[in-house]
Amino acid sequence: QMQLMESGGGSVQPGGSLRLACAASGFSNNNYCIGWWRQTPGKEREWVAYIRPDLFARYADFVRGRFTASRDSTRRSLFLQMNSLKTEDTATYYCGARGGWDCLSGRIQWWGQGTPVTVSS
Repeated sequence: QMQLMESGGGSVQPGGSLRLACAASGFSNNNYCIGWWRQTPGKEREWVAYIRPDLFARYADFVRGRFTASRDSTRRSLFLQMNSLKTEDTATYYCGARGGWDCLSGRIQWWGQGTPVTVSS
């Protein structure tokens, strides 16, 4: 059973930056993908970015070039550097993970509690 805990959310003006972090624990091997999703009230949770077990990162089109996902050398932390933030990036951001290679090929097995991000002038 994997436990995930996000941190780093907050408020920022358009064009600003934030760095989210996700602490992962409770999984004994590295055969899982892990990434970021976001959700606003009344909408479905949408994928933002994820990292495969080989550390290759994939991004949704609406964040490519602005957001960067990374992991530390211990693989116990996941980060999301968000630059050039837009008002439409306002959402609660969730860390999620599932066993295997591709985070989009099946149901996410573990979720964090989410961290809110507000982009507003």
